[in-house]
Amino acid sequence: MSVLVLGLVAAALTIASFLAQTYKILRTRDVHSLSAPMWVLSTIAFAVWVAYGVAMSAWPIVIPNAVCFALACFILVLKLLPTHKREAVADKLDPAA
Repeated sequence: MSVLVLGLVAAALTIASFLAQTYKILRTRDVHSLSAPMWVLSTIAFAVWVAYGVAMSAWPIVIPNAVCFALACFILVLKLLPTHKREAVADKLDPAA
């Protein structure tokens, strides 16, 4: 397996895990078990990885980390929003739930 393929698989799995968490939150509207400090640190870490990738001109690092940064920001916002606002956001994005 080439190094590029290994990196693409890792990136795809990381993005998939954040998409799965986002989907679960939108469906259940439940964020009580999430740790806000962990999401703050994860969001900062993704931002630093993006900066590192840009500094290195390593787009295979920049792109998946930018996607995960956006998803982590979204999850963090949902965690920090009051319940009625989180419900409104979830209703807009997933009205069937």
